[in-house]
Amino acid sequence: MRRREFLSATAASTAGFLAGCFSLGPVPSDLIGGSGRLKARAKEPTTLAGAGLQPLGLATGRDGQLYVPQGHVLTEKLPLLMLLHGAGGSNTNWFGSYGQRAEDHRIVMLAPDSRGATWDLALGRYGDDVAFIDYALAAVFDRCSIDPTRIGVAGFSDGASYSLSIGLTNGDLFSHVIAYSPGFFWNLEPHGKPPIFISHGTNDQILPIDSASRRIVRMLNEGAYPLKYVEFNGGHEVPPDISDSALNWFVGL
Repeated sequence: MRRREFLSATAASTAGFLAGCFSLGPVPSDLIGGSGRLKARAKEPTTLAGAGLQPLGLATGRDGQLYVPQGHVLTEKLPLLMLLHGAGGSNTNWFGSYGQRAEDHRIVMLAPDSRGATWDLALGRYGDDVAFIDYALAAVFDRCSIDPTRIGVAGFSDGASYSLSIGLTNGDLFSHVIAYSPGFFWNLEPHGKPPIFISHGTNDQILPIDSASRRIVRMLNEGAYPLKYVEFNGGHEVPPDISDSALNWFVGL
């Protein structure tokens, strides 16, 4: 497995914008469109998806994938972790190693694709990505038996910024938030205080740590969010041991 599991192909072009976008309070409605609130909630599924990696089948072109651990049955309520790729990426960036991690930890993993080259907040507003994520979550809840107390969202780079933003806005849905090398976050209307895991490389040249995670962490601490923060000697990447630490934290190991 590569040390650099995920790399944002176009993050450099948006880094200047992203590093300057922080908020723990309301943001003017003329700047951000939509609330970012999600309606989907875990429920009894109507059918069970087959095991393994499979397409969501919700869109033509940019769609997403779902991983279901082997042997999943209706009576076994599993954790769900939604994975958000970096700018210029897709759901496939996650499944070099995360399929096996899903099996090892017995986690259902959902990896949707952004509607455009990156998530809509990088363009200044919530939009179609929120609607598609809500659609994808509802589809997973209809196909898998999910524990409503163990639903996490994780992301890398732009996806990490989005996971923080949508995770804190929907802290009544997400029990955990994981952000690998985030650049910013918006918190339009906080709901709940889900625990947060953040990692960042001290030599990150795409989203430098001083203007990104260190600033984010200070603001989250001021907001009294439960937080685990890990700095590592590396660049814009997710080393395998960081993935291990984050997933162990998510499942409570």
